[in-house]
Amino acid sequence: MSDDMHDDAAVLSLRGITRTYMQGEEELRIFAGADLDIWPGQIVALVGPSGAGKSSLLHIAGLLEAPNAGEVWIGGRDCVALSDARRTAVRRSEVGFVYQFHNLLPEFSAVENVILPQMIAGVSRREARGFAMDLLTRMGLAERAEHRPAELSGGEQQRVAIARALANRPGILLADEPTGNLDPKTARMVFGELLNICRSEGVAALIATHNLDLASHMDRVVLLHEGILHEGTDIAAAYQSL
Repeated sequence: MSDDMHDDAAVLSLRGITRTYMQGEEELRIFAGADLDIWPGQIVALVGPSGAGKSSLLHIAGLLEAPNAGEVWIGGRDCVALSDARRTAVRRSEVGFVYQFHNLLPEFSAVENVILPQMIAGVSRREARGFAMDLLTRMGLAERAEHRPAELSGGEQQRVAIARALANRPGILLADEPTGNLDPKTARMVFGELLNICRSEGVAALIATHNLDLASHMDRVVLLHEGILHEGTDIAAAYQSL
């Protein structure tokens, strides 16, 4: 796609994403020309049945996995065509990830887990600590900042993971079932804090979830079904009927 066909205002654009896998001698098509645009500050829910490929789509959007065909535009450029080193640089500076399981470094405290990605990006330790504490305070974790992950509850660990994902001020946050491992009450609390901090920081987000109640609080809901992304007012009903 030429530059004049691309909406440069979008923080993330997927164009014609196709992904296939071989299962024995059978070719499985996960995506068949999936398209999506997300604009700065917009929070989008990604829903779909188990096995639809939501995680794969997030991995492709975050440059962790390459599509068989199609384009991934981040920051006004097609990143599929970039070298491995340049994709890594884009991912580090412009994309944040939150997974269902927090993946925190167990030997480091909460604040150190949020400091480290900033220092890797070249921020001084003093500045990194200041922003890390700011993020943790907004996540309600100021008093838990010096605790290691094993000393934190599941909800606290996930809030640290969200702060870590936002540490380098990404333009887009990708979250894969970020509250799927939490009880309903904790999930609502963590999700609310995720939305609040994304909105206050102006960060766009694509959040995969099975929870339609949580999805209803986002700006848009897109449904991944049979390799295509669908959007419209009846998406919740369509998802529930699958």
